[in-house]
Amino acid sequence: MVLQGEEEGLITTSARVLVATAVPAERDAVAQAFPEPAQELPLPGAVLRRTATAAGSPATAVVDLLAAGVGPARAAASTAAALTAAALDGAPYDLVVSAGIGGGFAPGAPLGSLVVADAITVADLGAETADGFVPVTELGFGTVTHHPPKSLVRAVAEATGARTGTALTVSTVTGTADRAAALRARHPRALAEGMEGFGVAEAAAAQGVPVLEIRAISNPVGPRDRAAWRIGDALAALTAAFGKLAPALESWKPHDQ
Repeated sequence: MVLQGEEEGLITTSARVLVATAVPAERDAVAQAFPEPAQELPLPGAVLRRTATAAGSPATAVVDLLAAGVGPARAAASTAAALTAAALDGAPYDLVVSAGIGGGFAPGAPLGSLVVADAITVADLGAETADGFVPVTELGFGTVTHHPPKSLVRAVAEATGARTGTALTVSTVTGTADRAAALRARHPRALAEGMEGFGVAEAAAAQGVPVLEIRAISNPVGPRDRAAWRIGDALAALTAAFGKLAPALESWKPHDQ
């Protein structure tokens, strides 16, 4: 694919990347990491903002930013719409990234740190029984975990200093110590909690596109104490992370696992 540069003429591009955040503030934080001004592209029910990694590099990556909405259902629907539109246009995406701020499980993911998921797991899709929670897979349906490409997780962690572990997706944000402890008991490798990652991953998997999840930690998972949240710091960490990802995004190919 090519982009039209202002002075460079036609710029050869390598990867096409869709970055899905929950809200515009997260999308805009990611956008600040890229030097190219964003172009708005309307979709049914949403607007993409298209930017790119440095235009002077040998293999510029096209990066489309989408504020997909809050929660796994809305995120899945918006991501699926963007993926379908790109495929119908003859320019499918090579990678989908679920990105944003989120809760961190202490002590593994302190405030301001960055987590890149090596497993994207939905934590509350299943059934409550007398013996405890049963995930939907044990009921004989669907899936509860998606695994991002190992090589990409490793490259992102090395480039950004991110911690690697499980990112949990929930429909109800954790607000008590008991709930946090129960989640950690079921998911001992959990580092982050968000509300969109699994929905984005489901949409990507349905179209055979690899997925990645990156979370900047704004608050601890547990009792809600808004005075202790560090949203600004987390958004800044998200910008810094994407600023370091250009080489990985430019070189990414779907067969890299």
